[in-house]
Amino acid sequence: MAQEDDLRALGKIMDFMRGISVLFLLINCYWFCYSAFETWHFTLAIIDKILLNFQRTTGLFSSMLWTKLFSVVFLGLSCLGTKGVKEEKITWGMIYSALAVGFVLFFLNWWLLVLPISAVGAASLYIFSLSLGYICLLMAGVWMSRLLKNNLMDDVFNMENESFMQETRLMQNEYSVNLPTRFYYKKKWNKGWINIVNPFRASMVLGTPGSGKSYAIVNNYIKQQIEKGFAMYIYDYKFPDLSEIAYNHLLHHLEAYDVKPQFFVINFDDPRKSHRCNPINPSFMTDISDAYESAYTIMLNLNRSWIQKQGDFFVESPIILLAAIIWFLKIYENGKYCTFPHAIEFLNRPYAQIFPILTAYDELANYLSPFMDAWEGGAQDQLQGQIASAKIPLSRMISPALYWVMTGDDFSLDINNPREPKVLVVGNNPDRQNIYSAALGLYNSRIVKLINKKKQLKSSVIIDELPTIYFRGLDNLIATARSNKVAVCLGFQDFSQLTRDYGDKESKVIQNTVGNVFSGQVVGETAKTLSERFGKVLQQRQSMTINRNDKSTSISTQLDSLIPASKISNLTQGMFVGAVSDNFDERIDQKIFHAEIVVDSAKVSAEMKAYQPIPIIAEFQNEDGSDYLRETIEANYRMVKQDILTLVASEIERIKNDPTLKHLIKKE
Repeated sequence: MAQEDDLRALGKIMDFMRGISVLFLLINCYWFCYSAFETWHFTLAIIDKILLNFQRTTGLFSSMLWTKLFSVVFLGLSCLGTKGVKEEKITWGMIYSALAVGFVLFFLNWWLLVLPISAVGAASLYIFSLSLGYICLLMAGVWMSRLLKNNLMDDVFNMENESFMQETRLMQNEYSVNLPTRFYYKKKWNKGWINIVNPFRASMVLGTPGSGKSYAIVNNYIKQQIEKGFAMYIYDYKFPDLSEIAYNHLLHHLEAYDVKPQFFVINFDDPRKSHRCNPINPSFMTDISDAYESAYTIMLNLNRSWIQKQGDFFVESPIILLAAIIWFLKIYENGKYCTFPHAIEFLNRPYAQIFPILTAYDELANYLSPFMDAWEGGAQDQLQGQIASAKIPLSRMISPALYWVMTGDDFSLDINNPREPKVLVVGNNPDRQNIYSAALGLYNSRIVKLINKKKQLKSSVIIDELPTIYFRGLDNLIATARSNKVAVCLGFQDFSQLTRDYGDKESKVIQNTVGNVFSGQVVGETAKTLSERFGKVLQQRQSMTINRNDKSTSISTQLDSLIPASKISNLTQGMFVGAVSDNFDERIDQKIFHAEIVVDSAKVSAEMKAYQPIPIIAEFQNEDGSDYLRETIEANYRMVKQDILTLVASEIERIKNDPTLKHLIKKE
């Protein structure tokens, strides 16, 4: 009740002030258009006397401007206390237009009184102009009182609440990767940095195709780690995209290494641009478990559905058989024929030759007992099924070019050996992914074993498009490699893709053990998972109620997602969200970021134009210029086959001549 009385009293005061404003307006017209008022017989002696006394004592009418100013001041005061219905349609543009028109008509109309026309005509024009200007000023004042000053529709996407301060310091060390950024905070764009001060806690880069993950992040990882003297292993799915970057950047930064590193390429498509390397080199296999790991990697790359069926009989059987063959080739004549192509060719021999040879070695006899039981028990169908499960997928890999690359020994896979540091790139081909991935996966699994050791050079493993290859032991590498200075960077599209190709358990382990996360545009469950990972923050909520007399605003606070899933699902190309990890002595207060990674496109383009192609490694040319590539790899292919035929014949003969073993040869 008291509040209503106060409002009524305020309304009366405002009406009184507006009345005074109108009074000054009328006085201005009466004084400065007096001759016209005389003609209209609207003058009064008492009013004349009062106004003359005012003029004598105050000089109020010595200038036309004073009465106008008083009128406008009282008009403004009356509008200030007016409470009208708020309108969203009223804008500052409308207000400024009314003010401008009102000012011109109200204050700049003095010249109308000196026009060369009759006094009545001039006065009429002046009064009309003054009245119209006053109305415009009154409209502007009323609109100001009705203006919705805090329109909630100005920030429909909640940008202000969901923007936050990010890291602006550049934090460098001998291992760090530093990415310049631009982020939005407090209605302006700010410069910042993403500081990966500990890349050994692993990094994953997510994003749909075209989100910029390779261009903005993976390429920077390669360049900056080469600049800091890292040994490097790069899986280049779209060879030679990453390979050329690594090769050319290495050429310009050899001084970063204490020992000059060598650049090696594995490329099955073009043997001219590929080194040769035996991934199951016997010198790096110390136990039959190493052979099992190699067999496991090969078979699961060839049969992705087996990843979900690990432990099944018809999954484990071919893996065990291939592992036994690999270990046999390792122990036979000091590993003379211990290569992957030789293993394929040996497996493709008749099982009546394979099993006697393998079981002739005590360390393999127990390993092959399931097969021997089936053979001796006459379960031919079961045995054929077990062997076919290994033969059929491996037969897809019979390729002269692949045989050529995998039978040589140009280098070893201990890429972070301080005495022989290497930058190794392995190239895949999207068109032949199913064939090449198994062989490349074998390189991966061997490298994981060899580099994850103490007292080695700092190294980096960069796997772009991770789901295209099965990387055996990746989860263990991420979990244990930090202390051995192995930095892992994984690029893939989203978590569902990772789960599909690695299985649910291993996918979860990879997701949860990675310390540095980058995400471009991702959707669905991946966006929700990331949003939960980034946590919640205290956000301001505002609501507004408008009635015919007033508006009321209520403000509340509540915890809400710092970066909602919807924001992650609609990120612009080059925009990334994520979180970084820190160190004991390098604390990062704000680990989460939502920013555009700044890339100097002009500089990158100039660098790429100056890139040298990866050089020819083997010429395969005669003195007369003719090419003998095909003949060479075909000769190598036939040699592998002949090696196995010679080995089998020699071993069968040895078993037949050994009284303790000849029972292994079954008579037909």
